Amino acid sequence: QDGDLKFSLESVKKLKELMDGNRHTNPRMMVPIASYSPCQEKHLPEEFWPVCKREDAPIIFRRLSLAAEDDLCEICANAACAGCF
Repeated sequence: QDGDLKFSLESVKKLKELMDGNRHTNPRMMVPIASYSPCQEKHLPEEFWPVCKREDAPIIFRRLSLAAEDDLCEICANAACAGCF
């Protein structure tokens, strides 16, 4: 969950994979992570498409990616995870 936006854990994990995969490109060609948006990725889960229309999409994607790090969502250690209330 990010604000009023809610996404499935599986989709957030897929988003993290896409974003982590982007980091392994040539460092000289990389876009700073704060401005990176996975909206052009062909494997982006459909539930994220509305986020791509927002100006703050890169920030939302970054927060969601951070929430999925180390599988913290699975043990409800992160307040951003849905279902932990």
